[in-house]
Amino acid sequence: MEKVRIGVLGAYRGTSMINYCKAAQNAEVVAICDKWTEGLERQKEQNAGLDIAYYDNFEDFIRHDMDAVVLANYANEHAPFAIRALKEGKHVFSEVLPAQTMKEAVELIETVESSGLVYAYGENYCYMPAPYEMKKLYEENVLGELEYAECEYLHNCESIWPSIAYGDKNHWRNNMYSTFYCTHSLGPIIHATGLRPVSVIGIEGTQNARCLRVGRKSGSYGMELVTLENGGVIKSLHGGLYKNSIWYSINGSKGRAESAREDALLGDVHHLYVNVDSYDGEYNHNLPTAYKPTRELDHIANGYGHGGSDFYCMYHFVEKILGNENADIIDVYEAMDMFLPGMFAYRSILAGNIPMEVPNLRDKAVREQYRDDVACTSPEVAGDQLLPTFSKGTPVISDEVYAEQYRLWREEFEANEGYTKAAFTQGDGKNKS
Repeated sequence: MEKVRIGVLGAYRGTSMINYCKAAQNAEVVAICDKWTEGLERQKEQNAGLDIAYYDNFEDFIRHDMDAVVLANYANEHAPFAIRALKEGKHVFSEVLPAQTMKEAVELIETVESSGLVYAYGENYCYMPAPYEMKKLYEENVLGELEYAECEYLHNCESIWPSIAYGDKNHWRNNMYSTFYCTHSLGPIIHATGLRPVSVIGIEGTQNARCLRVGRKSGSYGMELVTLENGGVIKSLHGGLYKNSIWYSINGSKGRAESAREDALLGDVHHLYVNVDSYDGEYNHNLPTAYKPTRELDHIANGYGHGGSDFYCMYHFVEKILGNENADIIDVYEAMDMFLPGMFAYRSILAGNIPMEVPNLRDKAVREQYRDDVACTSPEVAGDQLLPTFSKGTPVISDEVYAEQYRLWREEFEANEGYTKAAFTQGDGKNKS
């Protein structure tokens, strides 16, 4: 079988994609890049005996003889590397998030269009068992037309913050705004329905002690109230409430499908409830059907991170490159449909929670409005368009907080625990080159 030759940027988060390539019949890893030498050394140890080239800089890495690049670097730095890789003739699998600014979003879309290459957005929660089954049901019209949906990705990361932010006060996680990391919650509903968001209202959680004692400068959670092109509405909630929750629900014109709540102890996103009927002059009150969705390749996928969804992301990406028209990737336009509501939700928050239009970047005329828009929370990118990390202003956090976080990370890493945790944590490539 033909194998796609893949290079991976990011030795931490990239571990899951590297493991896919090592085991897959349709791909092989040929190069790994990270400026963080300790991470490269760990990869060399784990991949001893394999013919893999290792690079500590992107310029040498991107010239390696390979077909595709996996971007598992910092979540706010994907677009520039994706653009460069596409221009070098490489297909791109981009971890979350697709871009940091509107300028990057426009440039990325236009580069994908001009290259003719495969760009796949790695929003793995779309491939979790329950939301993926909801996609199947929606496409088969079992649920009818979406009228209302809810989605949650709540993760109290305080205990693992040293492993994912490393005590670096400039790390993107410490400086993101509350609605930035929205695609784990919103993405699966967008992917299931194929509906485009047209407007959004943003709501920001408080800044609490959990945030401040780890060095995080944003509100504790973000919420998007998204209106879709068909008039349906999504409530998307994500961030760091005290108790975790991953949950998805679609209310359609024929009924409802939703994953189990974590507190039900039934496997949460691995368990689905479906309650539907066809209106025939009177309403039926059926009992819901409950089951654990399965897929043909689950016997392979279940050994991979994020409930097997890391496998399906990579599998479909590689299959798309090999010409499989049924490969289910998230293309660059859909990636923006998942991401832009979070960006414009924060602009809504800063403007007093007023509705904001979500740009449709498929329209070239719309792109022109945002070609020079670099507003974000990264000073080196935003310049005079710099946004605060919190609606009431960016807080000042003492260096002692970050020093303690760094100490905890080094302690974990040297015991090998920190590396293991972060390797399977979304969007945490250590590489900054």
